[in-house]
Amino acid sequence: MRKLTYIAALLVALVATGYAVADGMEGAKSVSAVAGTFTATGTSTSSRTCTTTDGKTVVVTDGKYTGTATGDPDLTGAITLRARSVINTTDNVGVVSGQFRIAQASGRDTATEYSAVYDHGTIAGLASGRAHAPSARLVANLSASFSGATGFTGGKLGGGTSGGSAVEVGGSSCQPSHTTPEKSEARGTISALSTTSITVAGLTCAIPADKSADVNAKFKQNDVAQIRCSLTSGVNTLTSISGKTHH
Repeated sequence: MRKLTYIAALLVALVATGYAVADGMEGAKSVSAVAGTFTATGTSTSSRTCTTTDGKTVVVTDGKYTGTATGDPDLTGAITLRARSVINTTDNVGVVSGQFRIAQASGRDTATEYSAVYDHGTIAGLASGRAHAPSARLVANLSASFSGATGFTGGKLGGGTSGGSAVEVGGSSCQPSHTTPEKSEARGTISALSTTSITVAGLTCAIPADKSADVNAKFKQNDVAQIRCSLTSGVNTLTSISGKTHH
């Protein structure tokens, strides 16, 4: 029963993390890929051991780990990780969660929370928090080799982690694209007219199917008219026509 409860709690924690990340993405201004690597060794750790009713040994470790991170500017600097690991050492699986901070020279550190699954000496999970750049957030897949006693080795934030990439959200604003249709018009004698096109003063425009009957009923070749056209899907297309009509 305890094992089932433990698994359920893990799933709830991971789902909650996913919701938090989704909420943090709301109203994002920009997204750019980043990547970094890190190594951190334990500077202070404490562990407790217990045995479950089904005979499994569980080790809970709280630790502080320090080292160096390298990569994109926001992921480069002295790194400090705080971690709580809950590991079933009988089956060699568990969870590792906590916070990490990467010191920046300007004083605004990159700081996130993370949650990861531990499996036979390695972790893979997700980190989310504040990036160094103003108003920017970091969302990063995280992986590493991990030992509660010694720390993190071969750590990756994005850049081919077991989970995937890392991105920064925010920074520069993103403006919607606006496309102004190319328009043209001409006034003069209708030199050519059919059910599909019209030519006035050298300008030829396609006649939309829903306008064809009306245009051909009111106008004929050699009438004087003014046409307005708009470039639609690469084709000059008639939008309006006015002028002398024949009877």
